[in-house]
Amino acid sequence: MKLIMLGAPGAGKGTQAKRIAEKYDIPHISTGDIFRANIKKETQLGLKAKEYMDKGLLVPDELVVDIVADRLLEDDCKKGFILDGFPRTIPQAESLDEALAKMDTKMDYAINIDVPDENIVRRMSGRRACVKCGATYHLKYSAPKKENVCDTCEGELIIRDDDQPETVQKRLSVYHKQTRPLIDYYQGKNILITVDGTVDIDKVTESIIDILGA
Repeated sequence: MKLIMLGAPGAGKGTQAKRIAEKYDIPHISTGDIFRANIKKETQLGLKAKEYMDKGLLVPDELVVDIVADRLLEDDCKKGFILDGFPRTIPQAESLDEALAKMDTKMDYAINIDVPDENIVRRMSGRRACVKCGATYHLKYSAPKKENVCDTCEGELIIRDDDQPETVQKRLSVYHKQTRPLIDYYQGKNILITVDGTVDIDKVTESIIDILGA
């Protein structure tokens, strides 16, 4: 099963992607994780990606297309995969389709998690990240045991630059301009699934599984 997660930043794509990946025993491929790993190692790719991410802008196509295509050739993707954070633009989607065609395959579903902008801003302002180990929390949904202290390593918890309200608004603006058109793109291919992302996390997961099938 080959899946793509769609939705605005903060809509819950990552959480649902992990759950669906576990349910169907397929790899969860997140470009965000790839970028963060490179940023931590201060690679050339990571430093370039960080410049864009810190400004709430999308990382250019040339930095992501090849690395994702190569990842899909690995053995653990033979049964399928779920893409989280890619594609983000129509050109990326077209490049992905071309890469899959060369592999003699195609996407099965694009899952759109629908959440209004005002909900997104409230959600992301509640996020916290550990400066030492990178663990993430949410003041409402997964709060740390001690305020501003990581449960794992006792490091300080901070609001990441890309979770600041001003940056979130910029990211949403970029999303509506460059990424939201993917909804129409995959609708045109008759593989789009849209679920309500404002309900409880478990209910969102149930909605997706109900459509995909057990």
